[in-house]
Amino acid sequence: MAAVGGTNICLRKFDAAIIYDAIRKYDVTHMCGAPVVLNMLCNVPDGSTLEKPVNILTAGAPPPAAVLFRTESLGFVVSHGYGLTETGGLVVCCSWKKKWDRVHAAEKARLKARQGVKTPGMAEVDVIDPKALNSVSRDGKSLGEVVLRGGCVMLGYFKDPEGTSKCMKNGWFYTGDVGVMHPDGYLEIKDRSKDVIISGGENLSSVEVESVLYTHPAVNEAAVVARPDDFWGKRRVLL
Repeated sequence: MAAVGGTNICLRKFDAAIIYDAIRKYDVTHMCGAPVVLNMLCNVPDGSTLEKPVNILTAGAPPPAAVLFRTESLGFVVSHGYGLTETGGLVVCCSWKKKWDRVHAAEKARLKARQGVKTPGMAEVDVIDPKALNSVSRDGKSLGEVVLRGGCVMLGYFKDPEGTSKCMKNGWFYTGDVGVMHPDGYLEIKDRSKDVIISGGENLSSVEVESVLYTHPAVNEAAVVARPDDFWGKRRVLL
């Protein structure tokens, strides 16, 4: 922001009404917010809308397409990115294609829910089959672990060679995130590997179940976790 001569508007706490007031008062053009913030912006009682578009960057968790749809219907222009502390910030971004402007709003939101393609600071982004150690098929269905390689990836954890060896292998940083690669090369995160629910021998993505729940008009927020089950191994719990 300093490099482009921008002004930062800082708030002591998040409050959707205060956000809308600040946007109008300071003529805000860009902002950032995790998916939970987007959802809160959609739940202002008076149904605030924007006088002109505001670009908003979201990251931190895979955003449900339904939340993106509702946010953009208020006048926000959502961009979606992905990164980790170990990569120094965002290293993948859902670069928008002009041809996608012609699809209907629900499909736009689904496309924006993808994490996207690598930014200039990254050398390579891939999704690896953890057993075969090769790239998964680019069909948008084959699951694997997201791996990253580039100049902005950390050298290792400070004074933690064991932790470093677990995630740094053959020049790749293994993120622990489960994702798919689409035919056009766009990455889409499906879940954290530790959050995948294995029930009756099937791998269930908590993020995908949450995304379906968010499409129901009576659901404002959703969280899916697992609990032990004597028969299935694990079962889903909806909150």
